[in-house]
Amino acid sequence: MRRVVCPGSFDPVTNGHIDIIGRAARQYDEVIAAVLTNISKRGLFSPEDRVAMLREATEDYPNVRVQQFDGLLVDFCRENDIPGIIRSLRSVSDFDYELQIAQMNYQLAGVETLFMTANPQYSFLSSSLVKEVASYNGDVSTLVAPHVEQALRDRFAGD
Repeated sequence: MRRVVCPGSFDPVTNGHIDIIGRAARQYDEVIAAVLTNISKRGLFSPEDRVAMLREATEDYPNVRVQQFDGLLVDFCRENDIPGIIRSLRSVSDFDYELQIAQMNYQLAGVETLFMTANPQYSFLSSSLVKEVASYNGDVSTLVAPHVEQALRDRFAGD
């Protein structure tokens, strides 16, 4: 079985994330969308909320499984017998950053990283940008799934 992991904080999950996960799902038998718990960053949504939103956003892909993890991604890969990581590249600066991580992951555990270029429709898109626009009550309806848009509205309504 060909398996890969698509890791991220997914805070929140965007249409760009779903595009990459969906494209990976067409290429691999199983795709694990791994939600990172980063203790050095305070997220807008809890890890449990991010997992729930990502599960709903990927429900049309029967070979995608969503799982939460913390720690090193290569340890997650070893524990789950995952030989490859899918990462998206939006720009040259993404490549510079991602290449170092890919080389470290290979050095640490022999885990391969495969890069997918972002769909041009989403090449500008990031969770940070979505959160900023949503925080000012901007329209993010074309950037995230409807349930994510509602979660953002609910979150920022209290601010």
